[in-house]
Amino acid sequence: MRPNKWMPRSFAAVSAALSLLLVAVGATPAHAESVRSRQWHLDAMHAEEMWKTSTGRGITVAVIDSGVDDSLADLKGRVLDGKDYSKQRGDEHADVDGHGTGIAALIAATGARGSGKGSYGLAPGAKILPIRMRYTTEDYGQVDTGAEFSSILSQAIRYAADSQAQIINMSLGQSDTPGKRNVGTPELASAVRYALAKGKLLFAAVGNSGDKSNLLQFPAATPGVVGVGAADRHAKAASFSQRGPQVDLVAPGTDMVSACTGGSEICTADGTSASSAIASASAALIWSKHPDWTNNQVLRVMLNTASKPAGGEKRSDFVGYGGVRPRVALTDPGDPGPADEYPLPDLAASASASPTAAEPTRPAAAEPDQASPSATTSHASGEDGTVLWLGLGIAAAVLLGVAVVILTRRSRRRSAVTATPPATPAAPPYPPYRGQDPHHHPPRAPYQPPSGPGQST
Repeated sequence: MRPNKWMPRSFAAVSAALSLLLVAVGATPAHAESVRSRQWHLDAMHAEEMWKTSTGRGITVAVIDSGVDDSLADLKGRVLDGKDYSKQRGDEHADVDGHGTGIAALIAATGARGSGKGSYGLAPGAKILPIRMRYTTEDYGQVDTGAEFSSILSQAIRYAADSQAQIINMSLGQSDTPGKRNVGTPELASAVRYALAKGKLLFAAVGNSGDKSNLLQFPAATPGVVGVGAADRHAKAASFSQRGPQVDLVAPGTDMVSACTGGSEICTADGTSASSAIASASAALIWSKHPDWTNNQVLRVMLNTASKPAGGEKRSDFVGYGGVRPRVALTDPGDPGPADEYPLPDLAASASASPTAAEPTRPAAAEPDQASPSATTSHASGEDGTVLWLGLGIAAAVLLGVAVVILTRRSRRRSAVTATPPATPAAPPYPPYRGQDPHHHPPRAPYQPPSGPGQST
């Protein structure tokens, strides 16, 4: 998969780039309001209220990506020394793509740039451990069989597992292509299990081809990795956000404004890459308040406090167990449950399966989802009417220039699920997956939950 790319460019440069597989979504005049006022997801998630309780201090998030530019004012003092697996110029602090810096900013930017130009991450007290791997189209092009991507990613995960980081964010991935590309390798599965044994919590974007190929993507499809999809500010799951058994949670992912490299140093992005970053930052907020909890307990509380799928089912292939709600997790976490029991069913199911040479994937379920999607978007609202969020490609915006140009690039992940996802499927086009109700949480008051495309909350 080519990860979502954060590229501040002039209007002319963007226009010229449209021939390079980038789809122009729109262009609007630059806005005079502050960068913070454009970060709608922080308001929707009540970030400033949460920061009175937790900023993520004491938590480190490993960002396996294209590198993180530590010279950005909004990231000064947040970025540690990490590791470079890319063999490109510079080191892990050189971000030739720009994507990793944007992801890091969504997690931990501090707004230090000031003068209305500073952006904030959801967990501004957290630290970032940059782990750079080969990332661009040129790096993983026609010659890549998937094995190289999987091998380097596995090394990066093991490095993160041996580091001080508690959380590993992977806003990247590739899809398997039968007979051509094998990404979900035993090596990758082994690295994930190693990280879990080291007490880490792993998040990955599920991919952005939900309205096209919807190919299952790794590492999000790897058992033990929390797959994160996206929903927009209107509480509707984006049609591009991939669906299937790999989706565990959804988080904001459209019109995501943050610091980035080049130009105005501010970008607007759409993509499940951003959603994974928000989920990782949410975990950082929770873990910072409860440093004695294990990775399993933090994840269990995230699942238990998530807004639930519409229709009353435990889980949906469109939104997983629902939208992340760190504010609820901070104020009313409930029982975090067993410290040593992974709360999602896929890990145990994969461990009990007969070992084969094929890659491990999320197990199918004995019972289909109850969601009955009827259009192309899905709702994901919380108890307070705020929404959860997804993303489809990438948007780069020059906020202080003449125009804001939004670009979209799709990314792919996991084994084939469906070639052409229908707008109103009668049933999922893949084997149904029975979601396990997360453990140890008392019933909550009803609220409007997320749903599959076209369903109202």
